[in-house]
Amino acid sequence: MDRDDARTFSYGSTSSATAVAEQPQGDIGDKGKPVLVTGAAGLVGIHTCRELTRAGWKVRALVRDPEKAVIALGQVPVDFRVGDVRDAAKVRAALRGCGAIVHLAAIAIERKGEHYSDTNTAATDLLIEAARLENVERLIFMSQNGAASKSPYSFLRSKGMAQDAVMNSGLKWTVLRPSVIFGAEDAFVNVLGRMIRLSPGVFPLPGGGTARFQPIAVDDVARVVRLCLEKRETIGRTYQLGGSIPLTLRQMTERILAAMGTSRRLVSVPVSAMKPLIALAEKLLPNPPVTSSLLDLLALDNTVPENALTEVFGIVPVPFAADELHYLQGITAGSAFKSMMRRHRTG
Repeated sequence: MDRDDARTFSYGSTSSATAVAEQPQGDIGDKGKPVLVTGAAGLVGIHTCRELTRAGWKVRALVRDPEKAVIALGQVPVDFRVGDVRDAAKVRAALRGCGAIVHLAAIAIERKGEHYSDTNTAATDLLIEAARLENVERLIFMSQNGAASKSPYSFLRSKGMAQDAVMNSGLKWTVLRPSVIFGAEDAFVNVLGRMIRLSPGVFPLPGGGTARFQPIAVDDVARVVRLCLEKRETIGRTYQLGGSIPLTLRQMTERILAAMGTSRRLVSVPVSAMKPLIALAEKLLPNPPVTSSLLDLLALDNTVPENALTEVFGIVPVPFAADELHYLQGITAGSAFKSMMRRHRTG
């Protein structure tokens, strides 16, 4: 890579003729300049890039792994820039000439060489400073339902500190706080599906599966991102986002089983009893399906009483139903095992 500039490569057509321009209501942002999307090869990033390019936005995608990015976004007319959000020079180079930022890059699980404090918090500070230096004023930030700078949970604390930095940045910000997001590339529902596929007829539910979520489809989240860029009244606002109805972990698991066309006997297991097994998996597996810190989050209610998806943006949520979870049918015992043994790149 060049020392001062993020590496650039293109794949597919960038002609505006390939985009389907929509006619949004209200004020429209500046489509003449690119929008930088961080974490573009992740779950929300993939769908956000698709949504924005379909609506006629120029998208510059910041990615760490160009091979993964081409697989995920090869048919989407975006301008790829290779760089890490923790690298100030790469971030500033990627921002040069942009009109807005959609900051999605974050980690939910800490691994060797990658920590919440660096990737979730410090990288956001770095991005804000780079935006000031490059005169990029508009920033959409993907936070998390429950995120707070004083949270006792390290993941939520890291996202909360980043959120505070965004809100105090002086930029034209919008903060989105979704409940758990589902979609073909998600790292929550797919994980449950893999664990089910590997379970021998019985599936343990931590705490009886009483933890509550309000799962929201990734395409609905991507639509909200676009609408925030197109509507100036969203500047300086924070929006909680959720799906159609709250569901317990047990209810979600039952729908996942239906989507997979399989059955398991759901057995309640105390969270305290599961922690030693999870800790052992963290030590033995390169890519454990769940960690102790994420297991702790089941103690929190992850529902959205005031749902901006419907109340502000007027979007009818995609339901968390078997028909919408068909992608889980492709999970095999072999693919589930390989996923746990896969090592992640940190660069």
